[in-house]
Amino acid sequence: MTIPKRELGKSGVMVTELGFGGAPVGALGPKIEESVADDMIDAAYQGGVRYFDTAPLYGHGESERRVGRGVRRYNRDSFALSTKAGRLLVPMDEGKRFEGMLDTNPVSIQYDYTYDGARRSFEESLERLGIDRVDVLLCHDIDKWTHGDTDQPQIFKTAMDGILRALAEYREQGLIRAFGLGVNEWQVCADVLDHYPADCFLLAGRFTLLEQDPLDFFLPKCLEHNASIIIGGPYNSGLLAVTERRFATYDYKPASDDLWEKAQAIRKICESHDVDIRAAALKYPLRHPAVASVIPGPRKLSEVHENLELIATDIPDQLWTDLADAGLSRSVS
Repeated sequence: MTIPKRELGKSGVMVTELGFGGAPVGALGPKIEESVADDMIDAAYQGGVRYFDTAPLYGHGESERRVGRGVRRYNRDSFALSTKAGRLLVPMDEGKRFEGMLDTNPVSIQYDYTYDGARRSFEESLERLGIDRVDVLLCHDIDKWTHGDTDQPQIFKTAMDGILRALAEYREQGLIRAFGLGVNEWQVCADVLDHYPADCFLLAGRFTLLEQDPLDFFLPKCLEHNASIIIGGPYNSGLLAVTERRFATYDYKPASDDLWEKAQAIRKICESHDVDIRAAALKYPLRHPAVASVIPGPRKLSEVHENLELIATDIPDQLWTDLADAGLSRSVS
């Protein structure tokens, strides 16, 4: 199947509307066997996906190794690849293991948003990927969601003077084709746009079928600055995908009762139109012209196939109208 492509800003980097989020193939480590990870990436590519995202954080390097191995079998010019910088992988006693990763790699994480740290991170990522170039390099997690209200201002200052300056130079030098942020909050992205001509932002969980705060200020600002949005976590880490209350998570934690009830109200309207809520969750962000791609992170091969089927769903306009009329998801167009 052919999945439509959209450009990241004015960078010339084209990404498919459905991408492959590479966090789970690394983060779950041994729970996803090497051969299964290969099959997942192959199924995505054969299904038309031409955008793959990864990061050193995911599985402490495991995702980069697996994604790199998976895509190396294809013509390098046929797909877009992004990774991230801002966390270095260091010996166990020099950093801290990232909670929630199930890999067994004997390394830990050390934050480094300096100019030199960007260079080291980039070089080490290319080595793990086994590929001579990436299309997009994203400064990873300089938001309050990650660092808290107290530490984030200094983190932001360091990144502004260091890693973001480096990424802008890499683009000018042709080492990468696009740069931006990969974060869980839109506010820091808006701040960066005041200082750097970023091409794109990978925004996890903040512009979805469940929540639309960026519509008021941030998305219009992206259009003004020719910056695109890549939507990570389109299912809000599971809340918009699961049917059993006990499995419902939001921002990777158990979902509250009010969020669960809102998700079920959205599900009911979707079902009244014979539409899978997951299809609506994938398609909703793409209705905005600032959004270039949605990148769910599949945890098994069957989810890759399901996402390919869901993105092809034809959704009636009346569904969006009904959701807006019910005050559940705001109108985009």
